[in-house]
Amino acid sequence: MINNIHWLGHDSFRIDGDVTIYIDPWKLAAGSPPADLILITHEHSDHFSPDDIDLIRTPQTELVAIAAVAAKLRGQVHTVKPGDHLTAWGVAIEVLPAYNLAKKFHPREKGHVGYVLTVGGQRIYHAGDTDAIPEMAGLRPDIAMIPVSGTYVMDAEEAVEAVKLLQPGLAIPMHYGAIVGSEADALRFQQLSPAPVQILARSG
Repeated sequence: MINNIHWLGHDSFRIDGDVTIYIDPWKLAAGSPPADLILITHEHSDHFSPDDIDLIRTPQTELVAIAAVAAKLRGQVHTVKPGDHLTAWGVAIEVLPAYNLAKKFHPREKGHVGYVLTVGGQRIYHAGDTDAIPEMAGLRPDIAMIPVSGTYVMDAEEAVEAVKLLQPGLAIPMHYGAIVGSEADALRFQQLSPAPVQILARSG
């Protein structure tokens, strides 16, 4: 499954399979494959990019987003909030909260989210912009995409605490190399994590 997951930089991913899924598409390359399903975690411009959405959407594309984003979208849009469960394009989706504990950038009351997608029999968790929060406890995804840059989200050491809560089969670091953070943060996380970590080369 990991070979079907492409890190597009920052928090942006594409998952290939029977369904082509993008999460937080941002600064996509021209000619990126069209999307069947697009998920947006929150309204910040490095996660919600209408231009990038237009680059990959088709009349059949379904979108999943919180209300602050959904209100600015057209087409087949599923408006979600933390705690929701839904199916889009045959993909089961769990919606989890994403927020800061002691930072001001992603307050809990904004209702930002992460997602757990069941794809090819595996549960893939994209944490969104978050700290290590209690709602992660016992989630046990097969694959977890976890921010590691610090400043706006967890740093590498805090991401290790998230791994201890989540107990994933594999962790993939994200949220570095663009606005804040560097590969050194990903390597530090890999060094400290109690779960296996795979650092993906940027694709596209």
